[in-house]
Amino acid sequence: MATRQVIPLDEAESLTGIIPLQQDPHALRSGGEKRLEVAIGLEVRMLRKHLGLTVAELAEKSGVSLGMLSKIENGLTSPSLTTLQAIAHSLGVQMSQLMRRFEEKRPVNFVKAGTGAAQKRRGTRAGHQYQLLGYLGSNESGVIVEPYLITLTDKSDVFPTFQHEGLEFLYMLEGAVEYRHGDNVFLMEPGDSLFFHADAPHGPEQLITLPARFLSIISYPQGGAI
Repeated sequence: MATRQVIPLDEAESLTGIIPLQQDPHALRSGGEKRLEVAIGLEVRMLRKHLGLTVAELAEKSGVSLGMLSKIENGLTSPSLTTLQAIAHSLGVQMSQLMRRFEEKRPVNFVKAGTGAAQKRRGTRAGHQYQLLGYLGSNESGVIVEPYLITLTDKSDVFPTFQHEGLEFLYMLEGAVEYRHGDNVFLMEPGDSLFFHADAPHGPEQLITLPARFLSIISYPQGGAI
């Protein structure tokens, strides 16, 4: 019989490496998206990549010089209507679509403390209180994100039988639990975090100190479900 082992998070091998980020969280777009030039450039780049075209290929197809197209994509120039029409035609869209990001409204949720909507997720165990902290629904990123505040009490079941699509991030706020993911069990205390593929069986296995509260942020492809 295998020996059950509780792994402190700071000793978990998967979390000890330093992974370089591929996106700068502090990056700024020059001038902001309120500038028409930047909005057009972002849309041209997105449509070009969606079609699998390089900048050089789009330049050849549209008759717009490579240098000019590069400046347009980076929001560094104001293209003429003739140029925009040629680019739009090459991308197979109406010219008006190249400007749709200009002054486009971005959805945002603000939830006051204690006002998050109570939710009952599919597969939820008894006594697991889920408070949904925000939801944007369909969006251009293609990813759905659901942030929850989860509270466990002495009435909560502890069977680790959750399995669903996507990724999940946990951050412990209060109390202590032993949390299982697959064959590993992690001792989670305030300040600890856990990030994992959610298609493996996972969930709190032992409730050590109650009440226990933690953030659960689940992400999955748009069109999927948990």
